[in-house]
Amino acid sequence: MYALILAGGKGERLRPLTDNLPKPMVPLCGKPILEHQVEWLKEGGVTDVVFLSGYCAQAIEDHFGDGKAFGINAHYSVEDSPLGRGGAIKMGFPKVPESEETVAVLNGDTLTDETLDYLKARYRERKAENDSHLATIMVVPMVSPYGLVDIDESDTITGFREKVEMEHWINAGIYIFDRAIYNEFPDLGDHETETFPRLAEAGQLAAVRSRNFWHSVDSFKDLREAEEHVNSR
Repeated sequence: MYALILAGGKGERLRPLTDNLPKPMVPLCGKPILEHQVEWLKEGGVTDVVFLSGYCAQAIEDHFGDGKAFGINAHYSVEDSPLGRGGAIKMGFPKVPESEETVAVLNGDTLTDETLDYLKARYRERKAENDSHLATIMVVPMVSPYGLVDIDESDTITGFREKVEMEHWINAGIYIFDRAIYNEFPDLGDHETETFPRLAEAGQLAAVRSRNFWHSVDSFKDLREAEEHVNSR
């Protein structure tokens, strides 16, 4: 199985770590975020990884090379100028052989304890129900970034709660795509604002809800929390 990783982020909120590295190459517990992702993908049966890069792209290739030392075949799709995430996916998709019917795609700054095998199984179930199904998206509960205050009818404060799970779900940035989705991506632009709304309207998009650990690393606080989780395993 092939996987595409969106690995061109500048990670401005992680400077100075990202002054000479793309955000997905920031060290987390002694190795780049991307290396954690490659290990996760391998556990799910991925043999080939296409790194979709741009900013400081050489740092990724210098680390992974042909991928053999990491148990994969590494491929590279490098943007000369920013294409947006949807454009990056479209540019890199031809690296996937036509014999591959499905491909995993993920943002290069996410970590999860959910398994790729589970996501693939849910994708296959939906595909069996609806042959026109093109994509399955992992979603996770939205957690309030603020502490909540519980108040009774007399305005007496009865308690405080941190990291409260809300009723909404958010895109986790981890996908299983049918290769037929290729033409749905823009040459320049973002798949979340251009491709996904169109597929949702056509009933070709499904969600997999997960409450397993998931974290996007966008800041030093995120990096610290992700490291704490990895070290606790």
